[in-house]
Amino acid sequence: MKKISKISLSLLLAAVLVIIAACGNKNTTNNANSGAAESAAPSQDAASAAPSGDSDLASLKGKKVALVMQFNTGTFSAQYVEGVKEQVEKFGGKVQVFASDNDLVKMASNLDAAINQGYDGILLDHGQASALEAGAKKAVAKGIKVISFDSDLNVDGVTMLQQDDQKMADLTLEQLAKDTGGKGNIVKVWVAGFAPMERRQISYKAFQAKYPDIKEVAAFGNANNPQVDTQAQMKAILTKYPKPGQITAVWAAWDEFAKGAARAIQEAGRTDIKVYGIDMSDEDLQMIQDPNSPWIASAATDPKDIGRVQVRTLYKMLKGEQVDKTITLESVYVSRDQLPTDKKINTTELAQYVDGWGSSTQNYEDWMKELEAQN
Repeated sequence: MKKISKISLSLLLAAVLVIIAACGNKNTTNNANSGAAESAAPSQDAASAAPSGDSDLASLKGKKVALVMQFNTGTFSAQYVEGVKEQVEKFGGKVQVFASDNDLVKMASNLDAAINQGYDGILLDHGQASALEAGAKKAVAKGIKVISFDSDLNVDGVTMLQQDDQKMADLTLEQLAKDTGGKGNIVKVWVAGFAPMERRQISYKAFQAKYPDIKEVAAFGNANNPQVDTQAQMKAILTKYPKPGQITAVWAAWDEFAKGAARAIQEAGRTDIKVYGIDMSDEDLQMIQDPNSPWIASAATDPKDIGRVQVRTLYKMLKGEQVDKTITLESVYVSRDQLPTDKKINTTELAQYVDGWGSSTQNYEDWMKELEAQN
């Protein structure tokens, strides 16, 4: 009995030691694994504090942008397209231009093509709601971001970009009134059916009421081949009113109209008529600088800036940021007496002489600088 008890005690002791050793090893292993896990993964607080900006910006790279234009006539449109392409490429995207040759049916078809081809964003240039509303709604329903410029499109989910058309008209018309002493005969070159033109017409009607001694002796305008058509029609009006003083000035609601009118007046040798326009391009600026040209002033927004702001607004939407339903672009007044007489300049250099030109930072966010740097 005694011998058996000693053996039993020895076995019991051995078993206890084995259990203690096993528990010690288990705790050591668990502690080691726990430490490794804590080292490999950040805490929940650290993870939530980690910046997500890089991943947000990465998602914006390689975006496909469609620019659907009602017309792409003249140097203003060319510089606007240049601004769009420049900003999209800086953001690492690609842009495709769909020109519609001033055909609204074709523009609607181009919009449908852009939707069906799976573009990430669509920029609309001019156009009318009657032609674009259905397509715009379809694009929004598919999650495509849409921004229109100078159109009357009012669709939920579509942001509208526009120039301050009434201000631009006011600037030129008030200067015309000042230069003529509030009296005289004028010609208006304008065309209906375009949202910016309709807004400019509001200011023109107010101008007529304010200055009853300034008489409109002729009014015309054609958006198809506008420069050549205006030149021909202005030539006919000058034949009808051949004497100095019969026409005091021309107010042109578009730079393409101003170019045509100015060329007709200059060819006729009429130095008694001044031209006031709206919009500005390199070609326009050269004409305004020419001391022999009747075109002496224009109110405008830098066309490249228009394109840049439209693209920036699109990328804000692509990033999920809120933007205003309507965005109004800033404009300036440019007259010959502001410009150098010893050299010709282009619109890139215009900022040296006209405050506010070509320096718009509208909708230019800090993260966009980073996105540009990455590309």
